[in-house]
Amino acid sequence: MDLNTVREIRDARQHTPWRTGDAWLGGGTYLFSEPQPQLRRLVDLSRMGWEPVTRQPDGSLEIAATCTIAQLSRFAATYDAPAAPLFEQCCRAFLASFKIWNMATVGGNLCNGLPAGPMISLTAALDGTALLRAQDGTLRRTRVADFVTGAGRKDLAEGELLRSVTLPARALACRTAFRQVSLYGLGRSGALVIGALDLLDGSLAVTVTAATVRPFRLWFPLPPDAERLRDTLDGAVAAHEWFDDIHGLPAWRRHMTLRLAEEIRTELTRDGVR
Repeated sequence: MDLNTVREIRDARQHTPWRTGDAWLGGGTYLFSEPQPQLRRLVDLSRMGWEPVTRQPDGSLEIAATCTIAQLSRFAATYDAPAAPLFEQCCRAFLASFKIWNMATVGGNLCNGLPAGPMISLTAALDGTALLRAQDGTLRRTRVADFVTGAGRKDLAEGELLRSVTLPARALACRTAFRQVSLYGLGRSGALVIGALDLLDGSLAVTVTAATVRPFRLWFPLPPDAERLRDTLDGAVAAHEWFDDIHGLPAWRRHMTLRLAEEIRTELTRDGVR
């Protein structure tokens, strides 16, 4: 897409005051996919030099906003943690070409805030925390599950930058289960459900994305039975929060979410009391 309203591209390392019509440029796979008539200047993050994935001393992982899907996939292939398979499963949920994998970024996927964004699914399910930087350098943190507030809506102030997402060591040590469904063999996710069983205290987190306008992460101190899981999901997601578009009607998305959540509950508690 030729963005013919853009008059300037500047290096993000050279700080200048933010102005109306500015936008952060990561991989550009969304920005250059459709007209952006409101844009006048792009602030390019590609030369920031941020390490794609950093292992912290406490066992947590910090994923830079500029980390590409390809870089995350390569890291996950050698990462030794119980939750490691979930990284590749969510990368594959893009159903995108290698060209997209090598350009699309984790931060871009989160900041688009689309229901089917699989990096939202991954980081919300693993209790990720987003680090945000304002234009004056002020930093704040928010849970990924709270960062996306609706379809295409996110908790970002004007000019604020998503710097990274941190996944805690406790979540990375969880046993996970992944389910995804689409109306088409190679279609956009209509429902994506992830379960994370904490092997230390036996708690279970069930995260719903794609089927809903925003992420829903439900935490149970002990794995619920089928009835409680169903009732909790129905109570958490209001009727208007089931997403409605060409990739699935709300009733179908709700039905599939409940079905996939029960499959996940069964898989993760198969060896337990329930």
